[in-house]
Amino acid sequence: MKVNDILEHFLSRADWVNRETTCDRVILGDPDAEVDRCLVTWMPSLKALRCLVDRGLNFMVCHEPTFWSDLGGDVPYHGEKLDHIQDHGITILRNHDCWDRWPDVGIPWSWAQFLGLGTQPAAIGADGYQHRYDIDPVPLETFARDVAQRCGAIGEPLVQVTGDGDQMISRIGIGTGCGCQISAYQEIGCDCSIVCDDGSCYWADIQRAEDTGHPVIRVNHGTSEEPGMVTLTQYINDHVDGLHADHLPHGSTFELIGTQPV
Repeated sequence: MKVNDILEHFLSRADWVNRETTCDRVILGDPDAEVDRCLVTWMPSLKALRCLVDRGLNFMVCHEPTFWSDLGGDVPYHGEKLDHIQDHGITILRNHDCWDRWPDVGIPWSWAQFLGLGTQPAAIGADGYQHRYDIDPVPLETFARDVAQRCGAIGEPLVQVTGDGDQMISRIGIGTGCGCQISAYQEIGCDCSIVCDDGSCYWADIQRAEDTGHPVIRVNHGTSEEPGMVTLTQYINDHVDGLHADHLPHGSTFELIGTQPV
């Protein structure tokens, strides 16, 4: 298939995406290139791009920006990363806005399933990015430990928690990356929010939640969206004819180092 045909496959099915403003596009490379294999990964880091070449591939489908900005290829970046992309004839297709709200298997749905919360949200926020999942009542500390155990499989065995560990919770809010505002979770009736470090970087949001008795569990952005990269890879293999996708795990961006082994 041509790269542009793959992009059109997603855009034509995502009526929530504004084609004029979306970051979902060919960031670098040839939009008319014929491709039959790709590597799917969350962040097109230099490390990931080197892995792409090592596997004998030159086409990557990613979720986040290549050059640290949603402006993508419109900004004239320079340096080793750009040189590597150009020297190896790499084409990069970004699938962000489409996959953030893709029903059933997109980012919030796949994150919920990874956490064992189920497949059908009890409520969805007005922007479509934040969901509520209802579970049997459980103490915050017990639930947070389960989240940490599950996230440990993708590199984050410890999570940040604020709130009373004995507080019973049953209406869990999850979101898509930076789209996880605590106030929006509360608007759809959540009594606990799972946020990522890219969507709750302002201290006041966390403090307000603590002062109002709303527990918060925070993980790394890469951790929260890794399950969605698994489902994106599977979706491509199941629904995009002529293209085979392999998944390159990213997981947590950070290695956790403490006074005791993790």
